[in-house]
Amino acid sequence: MIADRRTVLGGLASLPLAACVTAADVTGEGSLASLAARSGRQFGSAIAARGGGSIRNPAYAALVRSQCNLVVPENEMKWQALRPDADTYDFTGMDAIVRWAAQHGLAVRGHTLLWHRPEWFPQWLNAHDFGANPRLEAERLLTGHIRAVVERYGPRITSWDVVNEAIDHQARGPVQTSLSRAMGGAEAVLDLAFHTARDLAPASELVYNDYMSWEPQHAAHCSDVLRLLEGFRKRGTPVDTLGIQSHIEVLEVDRATGVGPYRERAWRDFLNEVTGMGYRLLITEFDVKDNALPAEAAARDAKVAEYARRYFDVMLDQKALGDVLAWGLADRFSWLQDFAPRSDGLAQRCCPYDDRYRAKPLRNVIAAALTTAQAR
Repeated sequence: MIADRRTVLGGLASLPLAACVTAADVTGEGSLASLAARSGRQFGSAIAARGGGSIRNPAYAALVRSQCNLVVPENEMKWQALRPDADTYDFTGMDAIVRWAAQHGLAVRGHTLLWHRPEWFPQWLNAHDFGANPRLEAERLLTGHIRAVVERYGPRITSWDVVNEAIDHQARGPVQTSLSRAMGGAEAVLDLAFHTARDLAPASELVYNDYMSWEPQHAAHCSDVLRLLEGFRKRGTPVDTLGIQSHIEVLEVDRATGVGPYRERAWRDFLNEVTGMGYRLLITEFDVKDNALPAEAAARDAKVAEYARRYFDVMLDQKALGDVLAWGLADRFSWLQDFAPRSDGLAQRCCPYDDRYRAKPLRNVIAAALTTAQAR
């Protein structure tokens, strides 16, 4: 996910939770977390340290607590947030999320130890002087960062997005960055990140996280990810799991079905190839873009829900699939409102709950999918 993709919403007034969430949604048997637990999974969501979709918004925080037993920081663990410069760490935001999660009995995922793209490096890292021995300096920066983060949060975090979005679509291979140029290649950077994480957290789940999906425009991306995963296996890189972000998108509306195109068979083949190499799967950042759908809210909600139902049918057919996380629960605070705005100016209806924290058809689809999911 992209850091700082959306405007901070801290100034928005929070609605009273009691007026917005039905009794069936609040804790107990009806929660998405409890439904996921039936098949040995957890259900979770991204959450921020400040702003509307954050631990500081009492209504939103209560919604997350009512539905989730797992959270992941939206931006607070990324290098841009943690590393104002080469010699300084700022753990303020991440510490706040971890404390809040501990207070409410929620597990935490780590996202991310390395987002290997120059546009999401802090500027100081892109411009860093690696000196007379650039490889040694790059290794020091990378391993030092991972050590600082894992040693601080390791007792609370057992699943880490070690590397995030490392594919260069033009080169059809790993992205080149200041670190990879200093170390003589991107593979050296990625491998070192995973080996360092394994040394520091030998019992934790180590994840490569990316946004490949089942829409037609992702075909090449899927091939590139398979190539990357094959390389990890050949080199003995300790990667356990592929994190599938699952920012799915209804691209065009088929007049007969009202549903956008997707590559179900090819996507199943992709998942089977991944699991055939011994990798597990996670859904790490689920939401649904509705840009191509009509303006009317009820029609959009129905088509988003149906599209998601078909997606979950495929994903939960994979016994290797573990936990399921949404990238936010309420439309109002989704990163998509700024990152992928609709041409008609209407807000995306992309999350399980609406702007007033009321459950939508998408929430019902997720609940049904988790209810019928096969055990892990």
